[in-house]
Amino acid sequence: MVLLTVTDSAAAKIQNVLQGLGKPQGALRVSVVGGGCSGLSYKMNAADGPAKGDTLVEDKGVRVVLDAKTLLYIAGSQIDYKEGLGLDGQGFRVSNPNAKTTCGCGESFSV
Repeated sequence: MVLLTVTDSAAAKIQNVLQGLGKPQGALRVSVVGGGCSGLSYKMNAADGPAKGDTLVEDKGVRVVLDAKTLLYIAGSQIDYKEGLGLDGQGFRVSNPNAKTTCGCGESFSV
């Protein structure tokens, strides 16, 4: 099973953000935390690299780090980045095959 994939647009945005933060060799840390309408939500931030116990996923030239708990929830997911206007706006989106329900805004999910 593929742990996680990144679309071309997400890879470009991750590279751009890390470069802007002065961490061109860094990684995107994706975490699942409690909260949101559906019970769980995604949190993303820049990291220097994996911490002890993390899983490192490399796709399309970018690095993504996941802790063990997060990996259980999002294995097989895809990270995309959309730009646009209106309610959907711009930002990263996670297509998660493990999510049983999601909220209307797509920011939270349940398994």
